[in-house]
Amino acid sequence: MGFASTYLKERALFPELIKEAPSEETGIIVVVPSYSEPGITDLLDSLAQCKEPVCKTEVIIIINAPAEADPKSLENNLISIKNAEAWKKNHPDCFFQLYIIDVTSFKIDGWGVGLARKTGMDEAVRRFDRINKPESVILSLDADCTVEKNYFTSVYDELLRRKDRSGCSIYFEHRVSGTEFPEYIYKSITQYELHLRYYCQGLAYAGFPYVHHTIGSVIAVKAMPYIKVGGMNRRTAGEDFYFIEKLVPTGGYFNLNLTTVYPSPRLSFRVPFGTGPALTKMTEAEGGIYWSYNIQAFKELKVLFSMIDRIFLCEPDDPEFLYSDLPPDVRHFIKLSEWISRIGEIKRNTSGIQSFKKRFFGWFNMFRIVKYMNLVHVSILEKKPVSESASELLAILKKKFDSKDPSELLIIYRELEKKS
Repeated sequence: MGFASTYLKERALFPELIKEAPSEETGIIVVVPSYSEPGITDLLDSLAQCKEPVCKTEVIIIINAPAEADPKSLENNLISIKNAEAWKKNHPDCFFQLYIIDVTSFKIDGWGVGLARKTGMDEAVRRFDRINKPESVILSLDADCTVEKNYFTSVYDELLRRKDRSGCSIYFEHRVSGTEFPEYIYKSITQYELHLRYYCQGLAYAGFPYVHHTIGSVIAVKAMPYIKVGGMNRRTAGEDFYFIEKLVPTGGYFNLNLTTVYPSPRLSFRVPFGTGPALTKMTEAEGGIYWSYNIQAFKELKVLFSMIDRIFLCEPDDPEFLYSDLPPDVRHFIKLSEWISRIGEIKRNTSGIQSFKKRFFGWFNMFRIVKYMNLVHVSILEKKPVSESASELLAILKKKFDSKDPSELLIIYRELEKKS
């Protein structure tokens, strides 16, 4: 039995999709869900221009479609297959082995990018299982991305060779200028990316220990950690967020800032939320402004997280565990009964401050923070234009900035992440 035999038997959706045996030296497999992507050869060109890593590499494209796919999208899928097959034939000396898997005929309820990503990642696990390489790396990309030339070598050096690391979120930059799209699209993606980076920097300011971008096209994970958290989930959207939320607390997850993934800024209706829907909503709104979180929400989280040591040291004569000292918005989010129950359970099952913190953040995790943000911005706080909120955080962090223009603010926030 291989290291992944039980997982594949219990969790994989399909039997073996690639019959050809992998090279014994395979260490990296890139998985690319593809739905209505006739221009997928741009990604293949970008990957082929990368510096070759020491290990052997594969790229698996999962051509898929939901049950309600329109005729044009299905036609685009056929064009994608034709173009990818032609690319493969015309690049016989390419350093990576390319596989194009068409699963459009597979009938499974809820088919979407989550299932497509899972299908490809599970197949990557199966291939690593055949050569007994549990520490090999699965890279998750999207079909409309391009990458920096050191993409593979950085992943090899910073993840594959590091025994103490399980996975990472790779640094990304949307394309925010050019002639491929109308100007309003670039303005919209600039604000949306600024929101994503403002959110992460806000969490870091608040003291949250697990600050990572949760975007499907920037995920890298080793095969064994992938298995241990149950693999990719089946969600039609948000599959990346929930996967990373499971993976990060297990340890060894980091931010890889030495290379870059470049996602497309295009509009999309293929998933109910994420980059495409966010841009669509912005372009339809008056003024084209992205409304982001109020800085006050992060300030109150900072107060909560700064209280953890005191909460751990609470004596029996404080059965409410400092509940009355919590910020008002946090108390609005967490009712007294839930607070007493959760903190009591955490204290009963931990003996030291470090284990208490780990268990606390296992409860007040990324998902709970998103719920907190959504609730307080419905009932208490008002969202603000992202340029205003991002400027307020920079001022708190004592970072110099001369303009509230989203483009200039984004440059500053990108640099903050690269240095972190």
